[in-house]
Amino acid sequence: MGSLFGGKLAEAGLDVSLVDVFAPAIQAINQNGLSFTDKSGATHSIKVKATTSPAEVGVVDLLIVFVKCYHTEEAVRSARPMIGAHTAVLTLQNGWGNVPKISALVGQEKVLAGVTYNSAQPVGLGSVNLTNAGKTFIGELSGVHTERLERIVNAMCQAGLATEASDDVIQAIWSKLALNASGLAYSALLHFTADEGAKHEGTMNLTAALLREVVDVANAQGIGLDYAERWQTISGAMVKAVGARGSMLVDVENKRRTEIDVINGAIVDAGKRLGIPTPYNEAMVWLVQSLQETF
Repeated sequence: MGSLFGGKLAEAGLDVSLVDVFAPAIQAINQNGLSFTDKSGATHSIKVKATTSPAEVGVVDLLIVFVKCYHTEEAVRSARPMIGAHTAVLTLQNGWGNVPKISALVGQEKVLAGVTYNSAQPVGLGSVNLTNAGKTFIGELSGVHTERLERIVNAMCQAGLATEASDDVIQAIWSKLALNASGLAYSALLHFTADEGAKHEGTMNLTAALLREVVDVANAQGIGLDYAERWQTISGAMVKAVGARGSMLVDVENKRRTEIDVINGAIVDAGKRLGIPTPYNEAMVWLVQSLQETF
């Protein structure tokens, strides 16, 4: 996802640096450009700077965090040479919990948050495939429509990344969290694509039960999720997403640690705080964590 956003922004003429700890990929991008394949199957190379050294980049206007949730704190700490007095730090990561981690390190006033319905998969060193082109929603934590928010939204739109400013970004994050918590875990456990989950009464019943818990804990916190709207959107998307493999399934297939802790785990944590039972989400956490122990 970092390659997708960074590549598109660089292609639009912005001064972009990709930063990652995996030196072979960085070397490949610097030597050959970032290889990008769009939804039509067409591949082209994007010239973009890449480095393993944040200090080499220096202070930036915008830092976008796209690492897995369990690397968030380490990545932001290492990126401190890039963060100046006026740097905005934007997280478009999955799940719930990245905002407070980043805020604790850089100060909440620097942080913007959002969600993206784009998806991409690495297919080799310095090579990425766009697997879904969707919208991105970003906003200030305060809900205020600021000048920096407008600049970021405009830059992304000019780069071909359909982006909207949100005056309730927490609700937007929980809307996607509902989607992810309702299907990613059992899809990873059963090795089901999204549309395969939609074909079985058992998995659809489980989707509904998981979603109900998400909506209950969201509403108890004053986050306005509507069960009927989320169910219609999620169940409809499952049917249409033929062959779509969720990020958690991809992690399991590659024997990588998943983001279960900030997806279904976030629902369980909120339920415990609020006194709301979340047995279906808790079962997903137990099962996926057990599977991870076999990697």
